Formats: sequence, C-alpha cells, structure tokens
Amino acid sequence: MNQLFYTPKIENGLALLDEEESRHLVSVLRKKPGDRLDITDGKGKFYAAELSECGKKHALARILTAIDETRERPFRIHIAMAPTKNMERFEWFLEKATELGIDEITPVLCKRSERETVRHDRMEKILVSAMKQSLRATLPTLNPLTPFRDVVKNTSEAQRFIPWCGEEGLPHLKNCIQHDSDVIILIGPEGDFTPEEAALAMENGFRGVSLGTTRLRTETAGIYVLLATSL
Repeated sequence: MNQLFYTPKIENGLALLDEEESRHLVSVLRKKPGDRLDITDGKGKFYAAELSECGKKHALARILTAIDETRERPFRIHIAMAPTKNMERFEWFLEKATELGIDEITPVLCKRSERETVRHDRMEKILVSAMKQSLRATLPTLNPLTPFRDVVKNTSEAQRFIPWCGEEGLPHLKNCIQHDSDVIILIGPEGDFTPEEAALAMENGFRGVSLGTTRLRTETAGIYVLLATSL
C-alpha cells in the first residue's frame, strides 16, 4: 500500500470520494477507470477497490475486499489539551499524535489559555492528512473546543490523569497507567492549570501525576504522555 484515500461514504459495495480526493486522482495521479485504489473509511477498515467513475468533482470505486485494521492496544487514549497561542505548534501535535495512533482529542479551554478559538475544519483536515500519510485506518475523534469544567465533569474514561507542576512528589505517569482500560490525560496551557482547576479535576476522579523534572512545552507534553501511555 503506497497511497491511501479516505472517504466515510462507503455503502452497498461502493465508495464515493469527495471533490478534493477526486481532483487528486485525476489531475495529479492520472488515475483511470479500472485502476486499483486503497481506501479507508476512517473507522478502522481498509478497502481494496477498483475505480469505476472518475471526474474532478467526484469519483466512484467498487469495493473488492475489506480488512480490519489491527489495533495496537486494547484500550483508548484520549488527550484533552489547551491549544497553544502559536496554532502551528498545536497543529504539529495533532499531526504527530494521529501518526502515533491517538484515539480522541479534545481542545480544552482553561483559565490561563492563551487561545480561545480554533478552526475545527482545519484541524480535521490535518487529522485526515496524517491518517492517510501514516497508512492508518482510524481517524481520531476530534471534539469541539470545550471548557475545562465540562471536560472533567463529563468524561467517561476509567483512568483519569492530570499532570501539573503545582504539587511536588507526585508519581510519574508511566508508573500509574494500567493497560486494560480507557484513559484520558489533561494537558494544560503554557501557564499550567490553576490550583482551582487541579482541585476540580481531582474531585472528579482525576489523579495528579508528574512527567519528570524537565519543563515541557504543551505540544511536547502531549506527545510524551501519548508515548508513555502506549508503551
């Protein structure tokens, strides 16, 4: 598999590709009816297909075979992170986290957040591109920008962690993870969570943890906790 195409519109043995994917097929790759394609629905399946119709507005492919993506772990990882002031850094996190197999991402609005708006459509495109580039079949769930209070009060994951710098002697995250149930990890803004936010999280079942002695940028902390949780 050298190139992967994405469409959520797969039914009755047919895959309908949108204008962007179709234009790439026709104008860049010069694909023609009868050519073979590798497609994912973003929901954990790969499809081998044969192109049947191809235009610059849409393309239609006939599904030949389907196979489930092999899951790397038996639990889901959800990271709720405050977007960075420099959006490029947060977008870098989105891309790399998708390549590494994150399951769910929630941009979270905190008391000390330096960014209070995000473009959901742009973030979604970054996730799709990273999924295709890394030849994955699962598109991470991307939630809307959500207030901190709503995140901590409405989460359903059994394992809940909040790394923060306001308390010494906290156990390291990697020593707390159990690889048998879903996990959510909160990553604060560049000014960290407030003591009130940390207290609210712990009142709602979150456990305070450490990421070590070094101070990490927000997006670096996101990748670090993803790897520490996965291994």
